[in-house]
Amino acid sequence: MRHLFNVFGQIMAIEMTDDRWHSYLMGPDGKRRKIHLAIPSDVTGAELAQYLYDIYHDSATPTNGDVFEIVGSPAPG
Repeated sequence: MRHLFNVFGQIMAIEMTDDRWHSYLMGPDGKRRKIHLAIPSDVTGAELAQYLYDIYHDSATPTNGDVFEIVGSPAPG
């Protein structure tokens, strides 16, 4: 299962494979780069946005002040 999020202006792809979450930072060209982000396997897909908010809240700016899932877009990579 793959999720795409806008995390305070950065696009991240989070996907579950082999019962583990894997995280990627998406570049403007659509390429993805693996990032080292520990997400416990018991975090559900519905809880990911809040988890990312809790981890990255220091990155919030007046123009990018939230984390939200990008729904309805084709999943990259």
